[in-house]
Amino acid sequence: MAMSNYRDLSTLSSASGAGFQFEFFCEVSGETWRSPFRPYRRGQLFGLVSKLTYWFNDLHSFGRAAEYASDAGSTKAKAAALAEAQQLAAQRFRQCPDCNKWVSFSAWDERGQHCTQCASKARSGGGFPGGYSESGNGAAMASSGPLCPNCQTPSEGGRFCHECGFDMASAFKSCPSCGTTLPRQARFCTDCGHGF
Repeated sequence: MAMSNYRDLSTLSSASGAGFQFEFFCEVSGETWRSPFRPYRRGQLFGLVSKLTYWFNDLHSFGRAAEYASDAGSTKAKAAALAEAQQLAAQRFRQCPDCNKWVSFSAWDERGQHCTQCASKARSGGGFPGGYSESGNGAAMASSGPLCPNCQTPSEGGRFCHECGFDMASAFKSCPSCGTTLPRQARFCTDCGHGF
């Protein structure tokens, strides 16, 4: 399945900056990674010719030809750049088999082989998807709070993790409208839609 967790940062109209770049993001933590910038030479040529036609009126027909050449190849070049970027991003993100979200390694539960959100839901529901059950010191934890990024223990509230002392405020924030706990990078509340 093709990755859909990206923003297109490409530009085609600049003499020096025409090229393709994509920013991939974790759908749980908001962590981002940008693909390497891939220059688009036809777009750069068009940008340069556009600047020259401003000063030299005789170059207008050449400018239109450069624009046509730039537009003609941009779709294919962008698709190739996106495919290459997705191959690189696939080394940094995994897709959760339960919720289908693309997540970074920091939001991946290696024991359960799914994202930390699904792991937290499974813990609070009494079992893991696919028959996986948590065993350890006895009963499964029933807290539905966010998982500590350091030790993966569900939070029981408060600023610091009760298990390892990690500063939870550095990774999470509370929505001022409804109080839902969200990753620090979140731009909108998932419960009430409040914008940060």
